[in-house]
Amino acid sequence: MAGSQDMFDAIVMADERFHGEGYQEGYEEGSSLGIIEGRQHGTLHGAKIGSEIGCYQGFAFAWRGLLHSCATEKDSKKLKVLESLIGMIQKFPYDDPTYDKLHEDLDRIRGKFKQLCSLLNVQPDFKISAEGSGLSF
Repeated sequence: MAGSQDMFDAIVMADERFHGEGYQEGYEEGSSLGIIEGRQHGTLHGAKIGSEIGCYQGFAFAWRGLLHSCATEKDSKKLKVLESLIGMIQKFPYDDPTYDKLHEDLDRIRGKFKQLCSLLNVQPDFKISAEGSGLSF
């Protein structure tokens, strides 16, 4: 009688045991896939931010060269905003993915870039697409 009782317990408890085993297997597989997908997403997002910042930096360096070669007194405000943008870009924490003010600093850089474009009277169109990124005027 005791042997049949254990057999029935095994049958009754099988659902609970299989549920626990399935949960554990799913959790382990999900954790592994989550890490892989997280790295892929982080790499893509980081590349987009890097491309955007690099575009702003190239734009700023080109305009600094243009404005320094023929600077007039009325260009002093443009140069001041330009140097401010370059300083913000150079202080941007490229190598610290845990930097907690990354998006705030990025928004400040975008705002300074828009201010500079307004002063220079250019209409930028920054696009990130599958073909690549670019800044057109």
